[in-house]
Amino acid sequence: MAESDRADGVGEIIRQWARTRPELDVSALEIFGRLHRSFLLYRAQINELFERFGTNEAGFDVLACLRRAEPTFRRTAGELAKQTLVTTGGLTMRVNRLEEAGLVLRERDDIDSRVVYVTLTGAGRKLVDAVSDAHFAELARMQGGLGGGQREQLADLLSVLEGSLQAAASENTAKSAGAAPA
Repeated sequence: MAESDRADGVGEIIRQWARTRPELDVSALEIFGRLHRSFLLYRAQINELFERFGTNEAGFDVLACLRRAEPTFRRTAGELAKQTLVTTGGLTMRVNRLEEAGLVLRERDDIDSRVVYVTLTGAGRKLVDAVSDAHFAELARMQGGLGGGQREQLADLLSVLEGSLQAAASENTAKSAGAAPA
């Protein structure tokens, strides 16, 4: 355990487990406990920023996805669902709110009416640009305690962790499929 970890909440939790259940391996808390606490701190600060602009994380996610779709600022609902990692039902609720606010337009494809396009409006583009400027400045501020090399190293390690989590999820899916009653 690093010197800086001795007084933090996760370090204390690990010490408590060691006293109560010394046989239990809780070493994963070194990573996941800190990751979870970091995420909660991140989310609280980011949500405050989004609220100042009258939006939220879910709405920003859709608007940002459309903003990156240059030059048309348009994607199908399926593309949006895939990129924002939500179900099409969840996306529909997000798009409804954004459409009511005049930030996006929804249109059916002329040839295949099952295909729905979502397009960023001028007001949506103005909002997402303002929020993006503030959002990325805030992200830079929040990681100000890390040096450039540390940021790069952490990003690399988190990428490896994400791959490990995806592999574990695939294993669970395979196990569940194999354990299904015949």
